[in-house]
Amino acid sequence: MFFSRRFLPYFVTQCLGALNDNIYKNVLLLLVTYSQVDSLPIGVDLFVNLAAGVFILPFFLFSAHAGVVADNIDKARLIRALKLLELVIMSCAVLAILSHNYLMMLLLLFLTGSQSAYFGPVKYSLLPQALAENELVTGNAWVEMGTFLSILVGTLSAGLIVSSEHAAGTAALVVFMLALAGYLASRAIPALPPQGKIRQIHFRPLSGAWGSIRRVKRTPSIWMAILAISWFWFLGATYLTQFPNFAKLHLHSGATVVSLLLALFSIGIAVGSFLCERLSFGHVELGVLPFGVLGLTVFGVDMLLALPDPATFPVMLYGAGEFIAQSAHHRLMFDLFMVGVSGGLFIVPLYAFIQSRAAKGECARAIAANNIVNALFMVVSALLSMVLLGAVGLSIVQLFLMLALTNALVAFYVYRQVPEFTQRFVSYLLSHLLYRVTVRGRPNIPKEGAGLIVCNHVSYVDALLILGASTRPIRFVMDKSISEMPLLRYLFRHAGVIPICSPKQCAQTYEKAFERIDAALAQGDLVCIFPEGRLSPDGELGEFRPGVEQILNRRPVPVIPMALKGLWGSYFSHKDGHALTTRPKRFWSKVRIDIAPALDGVAPDRNVLRDHVHAMLKSTE
Repeated sequence: MFFSRRFLPYFVTQCLGALNDNIYKNVLLLLVTYSQVDSLPIGVDLFVNLAAGVFILPFFLFSAHAGVVADNIDKARLIRALKLLELVIMSCAVLAILSHNYLMMLLLLFLTGSQSAYFGPVKYSLLPQALAENELVTGNAWVEMGTFLSILVGTLSAGLIVSSEHAAGTAALVVFMLALAGYLASRAIPALPPQGKIRQIHFRPLSGAWGSIRRVKRTPSIWMAILAISWFWFLGATYLTQFPNFAKLHLHSGATVVSLLLALFSIGIAVGSFLCERLSFGHVELGVLPFGVLGLTVFGVDMLLALPDPATFPVMLYGAGEFIAQSAHHRLMFDLFMVGVSGGLFIVPLYAFIQSRAAKGECARAIAANNIVNALFMVVSALLSMVLLGAVGLSIVQLFLMLALTNALVAFYVYRQVPEFTQRFVSYLLSHLLYRVTVRGRPNIPKEGAGLIVCNHVSYVDALLILGASTRPIRFVMDKSISEMPLLRYLFRHAGVIPICSPKQCAQTYEKAFERIDAALAQGDLVCIFPEGRLSPDGELGEFRPGVEQILNRRPVPVIPMALKGLWGSYFSHKDGHALTTRPKRFWSKVRIDIAPALDGVAPDRNVLRDHVHAMLKSTE
């Protein structure tokens, strides 16, 4: 995938863009801070804060419009136009840098931020269109790695450029050559035409931003993913902003240690992004998200516990070499690196989740809303840090501790609001810790539209394992007694489970179940039913009951046969006694989920459907 034309030109283009943005922005700040400050009509501190605001303002003004544009024209064509605009901006920047016109450089920084605001939505919405579903997490991992390493290299390079003998000339040449290289790379991106209905594009800066947010809030799971990503940017922006003073006041270290801390954090995110790709096993997997959440809290707190005793500080500031040589700092360095790793585990599945769940033709607008909220959270991060460190009088250590603990509260809120996140975590633990689950035929699950999944029923955890095999949410039709089990009740209650029982036990529940199934299919949901109507008492496939025919007679939809293999004999099955009453005898046993192509227009005959599932169970392939 990486070396394919579908991905590599785009990857190189976006990395060069992130690198150039950070070199230009940091060169401007460093030049203003260390040279020719008398030529500024305003103070240096005001200029630096103004520059930060000027770069982020376009994300509020233009992201909504950028999302609409990206959804309605060829994405490759849009990228080439944006890279050409970057080349024009950096050509003007050459003149501004060489003439030391800092106000012109500030205006060009606003234009650079505007170009980035338009590039953001197309940057992420391109991936689900260019890549296969099983490549989506890998693609996002590469993008996050490339982005954060570009930020790191750009920040460090700016310092080297400004400290060089011919700073202005070197800076001008570098930003121009990077812009040119980015444009040339974009020429190799293949055509990516719009996927949905072409809409009329209106430019509404403020109302458009609010409209984008309102639109994504209609899908609570995407909205919570956006809030979670924005929280990470809040966290990351606070860390990165406070690193200089943290190093100076609490680590008794100089500027080179600040660069070391930045490198550990950024490289950690890159490593975490690829670790996420490995742990996701090739598909969008929210089950790894809690590991990232836990790491951000645990390592964030331990980093502060690992601070060396102030009494051991030398009189002189540490350089990076002396800092690394001191064993007392190794635990802190490891913790900071693991905060970055946890961040990678946190954001990669969330970006992939938004891309996979956004309606076709609307992904860029969802990403645009995400960028708007991200920018808002970063502004709030700066304001809150000013208040807490200034007016309230907290130390940076106390601020970092508050962030780490608040992270746990944010995670609790998100998981309360979107129980699917919890269900997928439990499913992940079952699939990869208690069992070794492999899935064959995952692409046979329809990406959109209604469908009825029919599957054999072997254990109490069948539903959770099937949920983990699908990137789409599934509504399960489940025996009422199972849906009300004490250990699983919370998960099933919030998963949209449709309880059912025999008409003899409760005719009202039975009839209501079929009404709810029909309503779910009518709105395009995936519904899973276990047509045997009970857990297998002997491990063999039982007869299918008439209910499946009743569902399909009322609303004919594609039927997706599934077969669960390897669960008979597990703690959750009825082998050797009632499930959950015997001592667990095996762990990490092999389980397989086979998914057959959808049966379109199949006659709603339960025996025909049973034969399909039975053949899959008996297959040795």
